Amino acid sequence: MIKEWATVVSWKNGEALVECDVKASCSSCASRSGCGSRVLNKLGPQMTHTLSVPCDQPLVAGQKVELGIGEASLLTSALLVYMSPLVGLFLMSALFQMLFNRDLATLCGAILGGVGGFLLAKSFSPKLANRSEWQPVIISVGLPPDLVRIDNSPAE
Repeated sequence: MIKEWATVVSWKNGEALVECDVKASCSSCASRSGCGSRVLNKLGPQMTHTLSVPCDQPLVAGQKVELGIGEASLLTSALLVYMSPLVGLFLMSALFQMLFNRDLATLCGAILGGVGGFLLAKSFSPKLANRSEWQPVIISVGLPPDLVRIDNSPAE
């Protein structure tokens, strides 16, 4: 199970609206000072994702929860999104190359195959997203923010 911490935005009738920060993997890399990807990640907008997750336990805004999603569902969705356009691109370009034996036709076939694979992935995504094993679940719940107190007074 892949886990990530999120912050509760609101809770109503057994549905928690949680917000996850997008983290770049570049923050933990050993070569982060000379990496071009880190610079590009800093230039882009800092995004957050908002999800609706079922939760019977009442939650308050600002509370931290740990979300989990199965590895199989994540890998399957990544395969669907990345491989279907790629396979469509290769298959259609090979087919157009065999049929027409022209570079321009091969290029057109590759474009059609890539777009077709993208549309195929887009049409399958909502059907797969409704499966219960593809939904994130709350694994653990942190303390509400009003129960956490930090004492900064000097010890005597």
